[in-house]
Amino acid sequence: MSSDAALEARNAAGNYFREGHNCAEAIFLTFQDILSPDIDRNAVKLFTGFGGGFGHAGCVCGALAASAAVLGMVKGRTSSSVDREPAYQAARKFHDRFEEKFGATCCRVLNTHPFDTPEHLKNCLKITGNTGKLLMEFLQDEKLA
Repeated sequence: MSSDAALEARNAAGNYFREGHNCAEAIFLTFQDILSPDIDRNAVKLFTGFGGGFGHAGCVCGALAASAAVLGMVKGRTSSSVDREPAYQAARKFHDRFEEKFGATCCRVLNTHPFDTPEHLKNCLKITGNTGKLLMEFLQDEKLA
């Protein structure tokens, strides 16, 4: 993978968002396509409630929350007997990279516009697309994809 892959991830996430998916759904669909095409696309419904910072609560950005789930696709465990720390470390490291890039991790801080206004949607489109790019770069840097 290359910087082209990062741009493709940005564009794919942005396109899913433009189609009407929320930020978390867009991140999941982008990386499901790339990393785990064997995962049923209907799993996208697991990500719906993450949008708007957990259902318009304005808490953790849905794109960030979905990114942690994507990292679980590659670093997660399937048994409690397996060490969870590699997944925790990947999620924390990406969290910190996200916060460094965007200045916050909280939806209401990242996007101060009222939900679903044109301004809000435009800002979320940028955040979602750039999170897709950032996540792909992270996956490449960490040699996870």
